[in-house]
Amino acid sequence: MNPKLLIATRKGLFSISPSNGAVDTTDFLGDPVSIAMFDARTGFYFAALKHGHYGVKLHRTQTLGGEWEEVDPPAYPPFPEGREPDRCPMRGIEIPWQLEQIWALVPGGEDQPGRLWCGTIPGGLFKSDDNGENWTLVESLWNKPERHKWMGGGYDYPGIHSICVDPRDSKRVTIAVSCGGVWQTEDDGASWNQVGHGLRFDYAEGDEAYDPVSQDPHYMVQCRDQPDNYWIQHHNGIFKSTDGAKTFTEINEAGPSVFGFGVAVHPQDPNTAWFAPAIKDEQRIPVNGELVVTRTRDGGNRFDVLKNGLPQEHAYDLVYRHGLAIDSTGDQLAFGSTTGSLWATADQGDQWTTLSSTLPPIYSVGFVE
Repeated sequence: MNPKLLIATRKGLFSISPSNGAVDTTDFLGDPVSIAMFDARTGFYFAALKHGHYGVKLHRTQTLGGEWEEVDPPAYPPFPEGREPDRCPMRGIEIPWQLEQIWALVPGGEDQPGRLWCGTIPGGLFKSDDNGENWTLVESLWNKPERHKWMGGGYDYPGIHSICVDPRDSKRVTIAVSCGGVWQTEDDGASWNQVGHGLRFDYAEGDEAYDPVSQDPHYMVQCRDQPDNYWIQHHNGIFKSTDGAKTFTEINEAGPSVFGFGVAVHPQDPNTAWFAPAIKDEQRIPVNGELVVTRTRDGGNRFDVLKNGLPQEHAYDLVYRHGLAIDSTGDQLAFGSTTGSLWATADQGDQWTTLSSTLPPIYSVGFVE
């Protein structure tokens, strides 16, 4: 089977050849697809749509470009009568008990037929054991007292965007929250521990800067073949862990910037990782208008700045959290941007090829193999 790219955008879902950029199928044209996912265990594709006034929709199919079945998206329980509303500690605004956006969709382990994990805004984690037919809120996490310290980052409300299922033990799942730090379960979601110690939040001072519950990890990935190794692209920079996400070490230098959203790790080599740097905070464009990808092959001691085939002037592309993807071999990567441009490489980033410059703004990129 030839691999293809599954591209979720502001105006539809596309499957595209990574070798020549040919568009194979289009679905949901004109509709905002916040994230899409292919489950290789079952052959199901999933697409989450964010319809604004009409709410969040979830669809699945086994044939792209064909008929899609709408399934019920995750739903929050009724707000408890007499309870004070949850409020964002930074903005002071009320956090609703209703689904605002599906921000992560991840298959469970090989030993969990039908299991899916779903991360949402406003900070709820859900699981399904029937391929998305029914969803259950993971109340053990939702009811953690520390959740009331979670706050919005780029969005008004906190959200779960990263879910890593340990390939050695499907019951060990690690998630990242913006803004709420890193959490881990060892018992399939029955209980949770705050991990991610060593992350730093530079809007606080002293010990508060290292408070694990106030952290803003932008995206987190886990090495498939050496799963004690994690990388995080944080709001404040790049961090890595070699002890199963319990502690992280900060990397202070990485090419033009340590700020960004996307990160990918080589599936076999935990010391090789890629990032899409940008100017921090207000501007959020490539440094000096030069679009690059940075790569380390030695665990973050040194970074290559990869630019061959990428625009080096007047580039205003931002790569979102799910916009940088790697295939199962570790050789092919692809990334898409807010300008609707899409690039791919077959040699780990030494040379990039433009696949498209006319797509809608890209929310997520994934390989289908």
